[in-house]
Amino acid sequence: MLQVNLKKPMEVQVTGMNALKEALGPIGAVRFIQMYSPGYGDYTKEHQALPEIDPDEAIARVREFKAMKKQGLIC
Repeated sequence: MLQVNLKKPMEVQVTGMNALKEALGPIGAVRFIQMYSPGYGDYTKEHQALPEIDPDEAIARVREFKAMKKQGLIC
């Protein structure tokens, strides 16, 4: 078993990250960390601030975007 100096937070962090990457791979390690990230902002307030949009209008916008992309007008 690997000996880690628990008095040095950076050593614990680096050893832990290496263990996660080894066990889960880099993408899995990031996903694991994101599960425990508290995030930021106020979801409820931001969600309520979103504009109301008619579903038919949203579909029309998506189709317009796809058509413009197909024509090479946007990347």
